[in-house]
Amino acid sequence: MTLKEFLEVKPLYYDEIDYNRMPRVYEKIKEFIKIPKIIHIIGTNGKGTTGRFLSNALYSKGFGVGHYTSPHILEFNERIWCNGANANDASLEAAHVELQKLLTSSDAESLSYFEYTTLLAMIIFKECEFVIMEAGLGGEHDATAVFPKILTLVTPIGYDHEAFLGSKIEQIAATKLAAVQKSAIIARQNYEAVYQAATKISSEKMLNIYRVDEFIDDADRAKIQEISQKLSLAPYLSDNLTLSVAALKFLDIAYGVDDFKKGVLFGRLSRISENIIVDVGHNALAASRVSEALSGEKFILIYNSYKDKNYHEILSILKPLILHVEIIEIENQRVEDIQKIQEALADLKIENSIFKEIKEEQKYLVFGSFSVAEKFLKEHANVAKYTI
Repeated sequence: MTLKEFLEVKPLYYDEIDYNRMPRVYEKIKEFIKIPKIIHIIGTNGKGTTGRFLSNALYSKGFGVGHYTSPHILEFNERIWCNGANANDASLEAAHVELQKLLTSSDAESLSYFEYTTLLAMIIFKECEFVIMEAGLGGEHDATAVFPKILTLVTPIGYDHEAFLGSKIEQIAATKLAAVQKSAIIARQNYEAVYQAATKISSEKMLNIYRVDEFIDDADRAKIQEISQKLSLAPYLSDNLTLSVAALKFLDIAYGVDDFKKGVLFGRLSRISENIIVDVGHNALAASRVSEALSGEKFILIYNSYKDKNYHEILSILKPLILHVEIIEIENQRVEDIQKIQEALADLKIENSIFKEIKEEQKYLVFGSFSVAEKFLKEHANVAKYTI
């Protein structure tokens, strides 16, 4: 069975959570997997861009680097980036064959889509010196947490995936921070409770947990500003860049402005044409960052949402940017009923319709999830000038 065929029958999530499945399977095969120096990235928002900034910088310094991120927008290959490019189909298939030889058939079948692809990535990254590994939706029990790590980066933590992580910031932060093994650097946070949780777990587990500003001096700030100007970064993306610079300082690796010239991971305020911006944000914190970055502008919002997202709050945050909303139809069992989204829009007094077409004279913001971006790009690739 090819990788594509194998993954097509894999569940993305299981109704019954088994936190021991990934550790149990990994324990059986870990002696056959070469583990590079792993930098783990946890948090709610900014994991992908922070990881890609850091990966590009390390690669530009001559290191072999792998970057594991999720989910993907258009094709699976986006999840596994190695030495400057997404993994090609041949390398993915070869890694799949190798992994199948290591796993028993029952173990291979038992793993979820994300668990299996996490192991697959480690097969591809075996010759790398550094691996930047982004957690999925959690921390302590995430599939990426099973590997030994030299450093953990903590991006801003906010409300998301409450069904898995808890309904309070204290709970969410504690669950994510429990993944830290030795040392961590925490980005600037919106909630004091995150810092408090970090202090508590640092004391209990004897960890070295630093704040990002402990590594950033005036010379770094000048470089970060120059990089941000060259790449036209929104403020929140500059914050992600700052966290990646702090990681380089922790590793004692000198860097220059040109080490970040490859730019931002696609789908993060990506302008794909003169009148269209795509962002894969899907929670209130992401909406706040986008609203801040685009303040003063007006857009038609192309939107949809999963059932487990607080779309009323998200739309409320985005309202100052919105001329009206056009709901893009998506076939996915996790997607909310359009009628319920329309009810939220009516409550917020935002006009809406079903998305049909792009008009050149209008400005559009595509926002809501990776699935929204995927559906839009696949149907309207003719308007886009982008590279993933």
